[in-house]
Amino acid sequence: MMRSTQPAQCGHLTTVELIWIEKRIEHHIRFGRPANETIVDRRRRVVAFAPGSIFAFVRWAANDFGTVVSRIDIVRAVLPAEPYQTLPYIRPGGEILLKIAGWDKVERVLQLVDAIEAIGLDPVEAAPDYWRQTHNRMVTGGKPRAYSLEQHRAFLLRRRATS
Repeated sequence: MMRSTQPAQCGHLTTVELIWIEKRIEHHIRFGRPANETIVDRRRRVVAFAPGSIFAFVRWAANDFGTVVSRIDIVRAVLPAEPYQTLPYIRPGGEILLKIAGWDKVERVLQLVDAIEAIGLDPVEAAPDYWRQTHNRMVTGGKPRAYSLEQHRAFLLRRRATS
């Protein structure tokens, strides 16, 4: 039985299927502002994001021998006419800002998210270029830089100047 916890939103939403099966599978949103949530059953729900929204989707899975999947994707929900990349459990897909696999790297990204929150910012407000740069540094074995308030102010000024 599907039950919506909020009224249905009009428009083109990006949906993410969240799953929780104890000690086996966990899909959750680390940050983001869902526009809608639908509870499918006690183990599954679907959240939806408005175009332009940024969110972090964490996936983890294990079998009898340990962790088999550990990944984080930071995604921007796209507008209806925009191109997008497809991702498992995300429909139709989105603009991938960061795509990291492997627990050590996922843990590092989660620490960066925590650090952004520690300086008083919501990670959804961070510059999309920061997530792209973090992705690029991590996949090449580099160390990503922490996000700073100065960097955030510069991003806001650039965004205001191009609006």
